[in-house]
Amino acid sequence: MAFLTDTQLREMGFKSIGNNVKISDKAAIYNCDRISIGDNTRIDDFCVISGTVTLGRNVHIAVFSNVAGGEAGVTMEDFSGLAYGCQIFTQSDDYSGKTLTNPTVPAAYKNEKKAAINIGRHVIIGTSSLVLPGVNLAEGCSVGAMSMVTKSTEPWGVYFGIPAKRLKNRSKKLLELEASYLASER
Repeated sequence: MAFLTDTQLREMGFKSIGNNVKISDKAAIYNCDRISIGDNTRIDDFCVISGTVTLGRNVHIAVFSNVAGGEAGVTMEDFSGLAYGCQIFTQSDDYSGKTLTNPTVPAAYKNEKKAAINIGRHVIIGTSSLVLPGVNLAEGCSVGAMSMVTKSTEPWGVYFGIPAKRLKNRSKKLLELEASYLASER
């Protein structure tokens, strides 16, 4: 995997960009002036990042993921991540057939849902999962592979399924590891 250089990243015109940011030269990044990226964050090959997006520190977005922030925006807080092929959408057309759909149609003929998404600290979203507009994934949640998250979650839970449901509590041991890691950086 080849990453863009610091000079290339700075020239892209991000709203803000931290230190040690790694973005694949095969990723597609749109609307850089609306994207903020924290320290030690990595975006892998064939990802698409667009619209209003805020990435905290130590965020990882794996291969083939799509983060479509649109107008409402996606926030991924510190130490959160997307596994391979995740899809995050802050906008969705009305599929009922009562309105027209797709980006070629003027807004007056559509009924799009537009709502922000927040992915909390230490949230991990499994391979090929989908997060729909308006969802708040609370701190410490994990979402199993191939899940569809349609509703906000409670903190420190393990979620899975279509639609995703809470299966059990998630360990908070990683908070001790975070503290140790951050202390080692000083």
